[in-house]
Amino acid sequence: MLTEISIRNLAVIEHVHIRFKAGFHVLTGETGAGKSIIIDALTLIVGGRGSSDLVRYGADKAEIEAMFELPATHPVWQTLTAFGIEADPSEHLIIRREITSTGKSSSRINGQLVNMTMLRKTGEWLVNIHGQHEHQSLLQVEEHIHSLDLFGDAEIAAAKAAYQASYDQYIKLQKELNDLQETSKQALQMLDLYRFQIDEILAAKLKIGEDEALAEEKRKLANAEKLYQSSSEAYDFLYATNKGLDAAGKAISRLQDIVQLDPAKLSPLLEQAQSAFYQMEDAAYQLRDYRDGIEFNPARLDFIEQRLDSITTLRRKYGENIKEILAYLDKIKDEVDTIENKDENIRKLEEQLTSVEKQLGIHALDLSNLRKGIANDLSVQIEHELRDLQMERTQFRVQIAHIIDDRGIEVDGNKVRYSRQGIDQVEFLMAPNPGEPLRGLSKIASGGELSRIMLAMKAIFARIDQIPVLVFDEVDTGVSGRAAQAIAEKMSVLSRSCQVFSITHLPQVASFADVHFYIRKEVDQERTFTKVHDMPETGRIEELARMLGGVEVTETTLHHAGEMLAMANNKKARV
Repeated sequence: MLTEISIRNLAVIEHVHIRFKAGFHVLTGETGAGKSIIIDALTLIVGGRGSSDLVRYGADKAEIEAMFELPATHPVWQTLTAFGIEADPSEHLIIRREITSTGKSSSRINGQLVNMTMLRKTGEWLVNIHGQHEHQSLLQVEEHIHSLDLFGDAEIAAAKAAYQASYDQYIKLQKELNDLQETSKQALQMLDLYRFQIDEILAAKLKIGEDEALAEEKRKLANAEKLYQSSSEAYDFLYATNKGLDAAGKAISRLQDIVQLDPAKLSPLLEQAQSAFYQMEDAAYQLRDYRDGIEFNPARLDFIEQRLDSITTLRRKYGENIKEILAYLDKIKDEVDTIENKDENIRKLEEQLTSVEKQLGIHALDLSNLRKGIANDLSVQIEHELRDLQMERTQFRVQIAHIIDDRGIEVDGNKVRYSRQGIDQVEFLMAPNPGEPLRGLSKIASGGELSRIMLAMKAIFARIDQIPVLVFDEVDTGVSGRAAQAIAEKMSVLSRSCQVFSITHLPQVASFADVHFYIRKEVDQERTFTKVHDMPETGRIEELARMLGGVEVTETTLHHAGEMLAMANNKKARV
């Protein structure tokens, strides 16, 4: 769970530090007080997009730090290990995010810098935030298949992976076949150019590294006279004309004559002189051999220069170096083979495509049949949850139909269109009143009904996805009366399996909180500050009274608020 969060210089918040507990938390306060900024901070912690606009005016940066306490079996620890982040499951998980006034952002997990991708992947396991806009996703039919697959992931994951592997192979082969069939007159015209290029490169008989070796040899041949003269003179200085070794030998002889007179000091000098003598002698012999091996070969030099010119010409045409030239050769050989054997290649690709298409159809039907099973399970579970949300007579169905397309592939006697998700079109249908036909949510669902359907789905998925923190940002908008009471009870029950946060304007929801935070805005010396207060029992009654009665809090509204809180506490105790 989320144990605490610290926020500095985020929007109108200068500094708040909030500690949380297990259970159901609500955040209330007047419109514009800054309730959503707390949710914004959580969004940033789990990888949401940040900008310089979020930094409090006059501050250099905004800072958010959150601490989570998670069981050692939670999947997030495996994710962190995969990222190379050192984390001990027996300790807290700490995430820190900074956004500067210039818009730059940095993130750390347990003190280690991470990029945004790593932060988002980690955050996906920690916090799930639901706002009013998410209700609209229920109206987007194309999103329904993703919800169904998430619900049945354990049952269909293998079948879906097998289908998608076949689908990717099918698309790849189909593209290769289309590209080959579209080989036209222009490609045939390129055939002559390719053949010329192949002949030109092959005729050169290139070898990798040849140009570097030739350049080195050219340098030596071009400087042969200078090499010979200098090495010869060096040899003469050491051994011949100037008799450098002879002089060194005489010096050694003199030292040998006197070394016994002062061995402590002269012995090391004698050894040093003898070592130098042998090294000079060896160098002299090597210089002589090097001088005698120097080649004067103008013909070879001319050949090398011509060869390097040829290689340079090929480099200008086909690559930066011989390795790239030879790689280009392999590429155009393949192109020529493709063009020359077009009909045979088309036949082979068509055979492969037919085989893969058959396998794709099998995998598609397997996936579709599995979906039908989990669709029934999801429908039953959602109807069960809706009964708890004052929609007990609502029928809910997950409808699965194949995507019919005359240009598609035949499956079970019908032409269907394949997509990466399969051959199914999934749509959520409902009939809110007895005697009415099932219809799409977009055609009949009200805002209040969408809120409750979304809450029902989140209650189901909370048992599946292992995310410890669930946040509802004013998702109860458009709901009142018994429906609001039902939503409050459902959130309270949900908080027994995960930590639940809700920003709400409904006193029915606020009364069921285990922890109640009141957010208010203060102005001091022409600056606005948002403050967060953990409400005691008496403060909660006053806040509920304000939510019930508006600006004026009367004895009647206070009494009503007290009754509401007592009833909620009794209800939670019974649950």
